[in-house]
Amino acid sequence: MTIRNLDHAFQPRSVAIIGASGRPGAVGKVVLDNVLAGGFAGAVWPVNPKYAELGGKRCYHAVADLPEAPDLAVIMTPPQSVPGLIAELGAKGTRAAVVLTAGLTAESGLRQQMLDAAKPYLLRIIGPNTIGLSLPPLGLNAGFAHLPARAGRLALISQSGAIATTLIDWAADKELGFSHIISLGDMADVDVGDCLDMLANDPGTNAILMYLETVSNPLKFMSAARAASRLKPVIAVKSGRHEKAAKAAATHTGALAGADRVVDAALRRAGILRVTELAELFDAAEVMARFHPLASGRLGIVTNGGGAGVLAVDKLMDEEGDLADLSPETLDALNAFLPETWSHANPVDIIGDAPPERYRRAIATVAADPGVDALMVINCPTALGSPAAAAEVVGELVTAGSVNGKPVLACWLGDHAARPARHVLQKAGVASFDTPGEAIQALSFLTGWGQRQQALMRVPARRGEDVITDRHAAEAIFVKVAAEGRAVLTEDEAKQVLKAYGIRITETLVAETPEAVAAAAETLLPDAGAVVVKLLSKTISHKSDVGGVVLNIGNGADAAKAARDIIARVEKARPGARIDGFTIQPMISLSGSHELIIGVDEDPIFGPVILFGAGGTSVEVLADTAIGLPPFDDVLGADIISRTRISRLLAGYRDRPAADRQSILHALNAVSQLVVDFPCLKALDINPLLASANGSIALDARIEIDPARIDEPAPNPRLALRPYPGEWTRGILVEGNQHFVLRAIKPSDVALYPAFFEKVTAEDIRLRFNQPQRRVPQDMLLRFTQIDYDREMAFVAIDPETGALGGVARLAADPDRDKAEYGILVRSDLQGIGLGWALLSHLLKYARTAGIGEVFGTISAQNRKMLEMCERLGFAVSHDPNEPGGSIARIFPAEAAIAIED
Repeated sequence: MTIRNLDHAFQPRSVAIIGASGRPGAVGKVVLDNVLAGGFAGAVWPVNPKYAELGGKRCYHAVADLPEAPDLAVIMTPPQSVPGLIAELGAKGTRAAVVLTAGLTAESGLRQQMLDAAKPYLLRIIGPNTIGLSLPPLGLNAGFAHLPARAGRLALISQSGAIATTLIDWAADKELGFSHIISLGDMADVDVGDCLDMLANDPGTNAILMYLETVSNPLKFMSAARAASRLKPVIAVKSGRHEKAAKAAATHTGALAGADRVVDAALRRAGILRVTELAELFDAAEVMARFHPLASGRLGIVTNGGGAGVLAVDKLMDEEGDLADLSPETLDALNAFLPETWSHANPVDIIGDAPPERYRRAIATVAADPGVDALMVINCPTALGSPAAAAEVVGELVTAGSVNGKPVLACWLGDHAARPARHVLQKAGVASFDTPGEAIQALSFLTGWGQRQQALMRVPARRGEDVITDRHAAEAIFVKVAAEGRAVLTEDEAKQVLKAYGIRITETLVAETPEAVAAAAETLLPDAGAVVVKLLSKTISHKSDVGGVVLNIGNGADAAKAARDIIARVEKARPGARIDGFTIQPMISLSGSHELIIGVDEDPIFGPVILFGAGGTSVEVLADTAIGLPPFDDVLGADIISRTRISRLLAGYRDRPAADRQSILHALNAVSQLVVDFPCLKALDINPLLASANGSIALDARIEIDPARIDEPAPNPRLALRPYPGEWTRGILVEGNQHFVLRAIKPSDVALYPAFFEKVTAEDIRLRFNQPQRRVPQDMLLRFTQIDYDREMAFVAIDPETGALGGVARLAADPDRDKAEYGILVRSDLQGIGLGWALLSHLLKYARTAGIGEVFGTISAQNRKMLEMCERLGFAVSHDPNEPGGSIARIFPAEAAIAIED
């Protein structure tokens, strides 16, 4: 379950308070008083056998005595009673409950008993161990928060009741309001993903704030978060950043991929803005409650103190913000009334003696500049001007917190003199901050969502699933290793796996004795010039740690000596360790090359992660790495590269040419595809991957598998994001002997749409999108092609000869997969040959496999071809009561007879 029946909790018309009390100080009294004091228009029914009346309301003896099923039940009775009450409520017809009671632990068995009692009725549970649920627009404060929250358009999801009440308290002083305040408690049922799904489509919510401690269902969380963050800003603070101690890992990646870095990568991939401190979450609330996000954040600063303006600019640069360049016209206008000694630039320093009228004219002038997107107004207390009077002017200028439609962020420095001024600003609806740094941080939230949107919508040149692989060769190596009872591949085995996935490796010979090492070296030396001798051991992971690598060997005798020296060092460092032989490789020294690392580790929550950065033996010391969640493509690969310091070196500098970036991206995509294809892959290190202008080559590699998962089929079920569903690709033959390939849509398919729409008539576009214009906005095209392959699926028909797009069939499921709406559009010149039939049949087959209960579509009565095709496929077609002249076509995929030729 995800959002099923949650509307009963978030839009209740009646509430039962089970465990209501009249005893002062009791939770039951506090909750009842809060509900009654909030102005909730629905029915309120206290339940407690000890009372006949509470708070002026009749008090019912038991759930069975209630006049009807309450939409929402709030429970605060002893733990042992909760499972039985849930069963009674379910039988009565209630479908949502908030359980405040603590102590329903897994150890006691009560948690599972509660869930078992709810299951037959699909009754949703928020909690247990929560402070409650607050819906300020409805006047419902169903919990024991100390203050009622104001109504507003900001939603809060918190896994901590204390954090929720803290934010309520802070917002009261700032006069900010909320649409929802959801304290999730122990998340036995309803979790963060469920709430994101509900709030994403809530018209009363403009932005979502989250306090996270853990993620219980990563796949659902990532899908819900990506869907929500496409529609509105989502900002999160995650606690426990340093909770996980460094682990002794067998790979460099394991040592570097800390839990918090994975969380950061997940939130980034989901389009969520992450903050690190509660104060930053407050700042985010301040601006998100008042303003819409900004696509651009060119900042104009008006200040009566030059030093404060410089501090603001410093922080703006730290946040990679944009200081507005004032136009010549603006500078001329400011020159006309400001003292000669003003700064003549942005920040606009209007001098310490600035009276209120000077503030007024300066703010209005800067706000009129077309190159300014937002304003910061700073006041430093002086004996020559009144902070409160300056604040009054700002309050008079703003409308909905803005001047000329541009957000105004105020910063009145100090405390004693600034305190009453801040009160004036808050009353006027001006976002007010204590320091320039806080104001700049807040501005970054307004612009950050736009940047996250751009990241979500970027289109790759190609995708990881396009990597040419020899999966069977890699699989054979894994099967052999598992059959031998091993978990760690030898270096040679690991490199052969990489080679099977298109990663260039060094030529490697294996020898068991020093004498054989000499012969192997002599074989390679004529072409290589020098060789490397390495330890081959199935029990020693890091060869360098035991002196198991000797470089730059120029003859066979020295190679044999190197092998004997390695044996001696290993026997001293690891007595009894197994030595399986030696590998001999050409000494690779690419001119202007860089040592990189690509690795894989597994996070206990988000599953496999990929690490990239500066490699070599000092990789942990340098700690110049970034982490991303697979699956990858070129865009995501480029993003992870750009988040490392070594990326600047890879771009080239002075006389050193840039490294072959495409070869690095190929290696990242190949490793990503390995993760997707092999659930048994547990850890991987390519270190170093030597990158230069001439390409990249893996000099050393290590792979660890889980032998118990060797037979587990792809795709990897532990991925937090659905991989590209390549298994749904097939060729079809339609009338006229025309061939097409049906496959899932790719982000890069956005390039196919302009030519596609050129061959679709205006009438067909009107019937599909209910709009007459042929031109579809670019952002809409990006949304068409950027899907998560989980709740949304789209199949395209591609002409294999020309690569042209012939048609698209799309399915958008609700989070429960209970229902999904379909849409289909075939190029006008290709209609009537069976392409639409093939696409829709393919879509229904997918819906059946995905477990979707019902597929439906809204069809215009004028779209006779679509109506006829639906009837032939077995859809039930009926009149749409909400759309005059429209029809609804419904089908249940599990029951449908669907046929399509492969």
